[in-house]
Amino acid sequence: AGAESPVVTTSGDDNLIIQVEDIAADESDRVSAAIVDTVEVADPEADISQDEIGASWGRAVAERALTGVAVFLGLVMLFIWAYFREWKMSIAAVAALAHDVVVTAGIYAISGFSVTPSAVTGMLAILGFSLYDTVVVFDKIRENTAPGELTERRTFAEAVNLAVNQTLVRSINTSVVALLPVGSILFIGAFVLGAGTLRDIALALFIGILVGAYSTIFIAAPVYVQLRQGEDGIKKHDARVLRAREREAAEGDAEGELVEGTADEAVV
Repeated sequence: AGAESPVVTTSGDDNLIIQVEDIAADESDRVSAAIVDTVEVADPEADISQDEIGASWGRAVAERALTGVAVFLGLVMLFIWAYFREWKMSIAAVAALAHDVVVTAGIYAISGFSVTPSAVTGMLAILGFSLYDTVVVFDKIRENTAPGELTERRTFAEAVNLAVNQTLVRSINTSVVALLPVGSILFIGAFVLGAGTLRDIALALFIGILVGAYSTIFIAAPVYVQLRQGEDGIKKHDARVLRAREREAAEGDAEGELVEGTADEAVV
């Protein structure tokens, strides 16, 4: 019925979905007749339906997806700001979530999978998972960088890095535990049942969970550090830490010279 082979997927126990490229009306009728002859449809007029999906449908899906993502990101910014009382954490969290969406959509584009409403639903779901991981890490960062916890032994960036290391095992374990059932759904939906809806949702979730774990560690936390390092209080604190280290290094060198001098005198 065209240059490209049709894509056949199942829907439920007794339904088939056949996707073909744009064809003429007489070709569509021949496809319907072939379906009737092959699967012995009892009532062709009631049991066979034809839908044409064109550019306008794809544009509508894209617009609604962008609207959903924009609303979600706006709510995320308000939630992070209200919970942590820190708008820069909101910016860092949104940067990580935007990274998740771009990478997931890019992998979809490269792999050639269709961006269906099910895929959009999966993308919105992974944003929630990534946000959960980001909130866990940010909560530990807030604890380590509180006025009483930010000591003279670590710079602000080192305190943030310590918080990431303290939550790293938890983030990895959470991601692995989430990937196991999603991977099973992806395998069963794509290769066993051939269900397009399961495949689309599971693929988006599988990619998003992997990317979300990465973005929390390597994007959200570093972006937050970059946003805070320009503050006068952070600059003064880091300068005090560096001066304290220089004094300790100088005292260590002086003690080393004293011990060396004493040993030389003993030899003489």
